[in-house]
Amino acid sequence: MKNLLKPYQTFKLLLIMMFMLLTACLAYGQKIKPSDSGYASVNGIKVYYEVYGEGRPVVLLHGAFMTIDMNWGQLIPELSKNHKVIAVELQGHGHTPFSDRKLSHSTLAGDVAGVMDHLKIERADIVGYSFGGAIAYEFAIRNPKRLNNLVIISATYKSSGWLPEVRNAFKAMKPALFEKSPMHDAYDAVAPDKSKWTPFLEQMIASAGTPYDMGDSNISKITAPVLIIAGDNDGLDKAELIKTYRLLGGDQSGDLSSMPKSQLAVVPGQGHVSLMMQTATILNYLNSFLK
Repeated sequence: MKNLLKPYQTFKLLLIMMFMLLTACLAYGQKIKPSDSGYASVNGIKVYYEVYGEGRPVVLLHGAFMTIDMNWGQLIPELSKNHKVIAVELQGHGHTPFSDRKLSHSTLAGDVAGVMDHLKIERADIVGYSFGGAIAYEFAIRNPKRLNNLVIISATYKSSGWLPEVRNAFKAMKPALFEKSPMHDAYDAVAPDKSKWTPFLEQMIASAGTPYDMGDSNISKITAPVLIIAGDNDGLDKAELIKTYRLLGGDQSGDLSSMPKSQLAVVPGQGHVSLMMQTATILNYLNSFLK
């Protein structure tokens, strides 16, 4: 019974942490209003976006079941001081309507490119967290000429990049687990059709349980500088994470050769959700890397 309960308990803990993250976002300073917001008609759906600040464009891609505010609410006010921030809500998330269209990394990466087309942005820095990080990897593979820099926060480009217990927890997810959760509240606050909550969950859970692998060879072909940020206990297999960093040209002796253009930051004492609460730490990494 203990082994059967473990995946369920894992996601219960994640939901509690999500509530803490949402509370922190709502309590953080003064929420700023976007300079522009709306919908881009791309690939048969309408994708919601918000724009903040001026400068070199940075596209933010949120984690699974999250909204712009829930994932990036603490970071946007600071990041937009020096950048033009474009935050996107992916298919079925937040303001973006649910669609029966098949959910895939390649389709969602195409949506991101479509939003950039809509906003007449040729190239941008892409920052993705968790589920959004996987989409960011796919974007980098499919749109290399549209990418300046890539930032991956607590994400992997293949299922085996997660620890076995995390993969088992993905398989154990059920829609009932999310009822009256912080994600449910955030969804109800902005979703154009609240009745689509359960179909949205079913679609996302099916996606989470589907194995994927974007290919080592494709990752090694990414020419843009990549910053990988991970918590030391965020559920990623750190041996696989090092392999990823090596594919990107990292893990060298910087004293004996030139420093690689890509970087790896492992933040101590952090899990998957708590990592996103470290606003000052993540902001310092981003400001340094995106210069």
